[in-house]
Amino acid sequence: MNFRTIIAATAASLALALPATAEIKIALDAPPDMDKSGTYVWAHTFAEYLNANGLNAVEFERNSLGEEAERLDQVSTGLLEVSMSDAKSAGQLDGTIFGSMMPFFFDGTEQLDTALDDGMLETINAGTLPHGVRVLDLVYLGQPTGIFTTQKPIRSFEDFAGVRMRALDELQINTFEAWGAKGTIVSWSEVPNALQTGVAEGYINPPSVPLVYGHTSFIKYFTNVKISPSVRIAIASEDWYQGLSEADRAVVDAGVKAAHDANRAFLEAGQKIFGELEAAGIEVINLSDEERAKFRAASEPLYEAVEMPAESFAAWKAAVGR
Repeated sequence: MNFRTIIAATAASLALALPATAEIKIALDAPPDMDKSGTYVWAHTFAEYLNANGLNAVEFERNSLGEEAERLDQVSTGLLEVSMSDAKSAGQLDGTIFGSMMPFFFDGTEQLDTALDDGMLETINAGTLPHGVRVLDLVYLGQPTGIFTTQKPIRSFEDFAGVRMRALDELQINTFEAWGAKGTIVSWSEVPNALQTGVAEGYINPPSVPLVYGHTSFIKYFTNVKISPSVRIAIASEDWYQGLSEADRAVVDAGVKAAHDANRAFLEAGQKIFGELEAAGIEVINLSDEERAKFRAASEPLYEAVEMPAESFAAWKAAVGR
């Protein structure tokens, strides 16, 4: 069953409408693109399920309810019910979630999902719930992250030396330096200008990003190095969640399951994205196992620098058999 079939099935699941309830706001983090945005697939499936089962969910376009920090604050104080957010937002409350983004730590998304199912999602929530934030799910934006560049193709580990990369934060700068490159922190809204002026010569993202955000005129290469799963999060106000009736909470929980399944089905169907990149004029480069192993070896010393509780890091390692 593909993700569109799942959405249609969940939307049709209600036989008898229930009375209208208070509005449940869902803050989006990406354009409403069901073909290229895994987080929108999750959010829209969730909203459709709630609406089909007697609740009143409303989607709000990206940043209309505030940027990342504002939305996190609104969720934690109960002013916003659900937000599709940067995983680093939850990391400000408790660093456990950073484990899901460590470069080359997981063999693939299946391994991360197994870790979450085996208790790591509960461990993440143990750190965020005291701050009023429930992590409903880890959501994949798309295929695992790789390296986009504007001028220099990355065909080997050595090719990355000296490239100036747009960085999210100091941790990512440290990652680039470990790989021999350089990083400069640039806000997402300034990325197009930075790439076109040479302030940055590339970024790390899932393969769908330049297509969704219109960067194909200046991005020329994508190296499919599979750095880490492209993780975002669906977070909810714990005050709101606990304030639901037992029946409504069951609907929300079932909506999370439907959205999770649709997001994973979207990911399975996502291999076509590489052809879409090539059609847009971006060369797709697949690294050999030997070259990818060089990136992985250079990344391992970074794990100890991730800001998370020691017991959480031990739990992540145990979850993947390290």
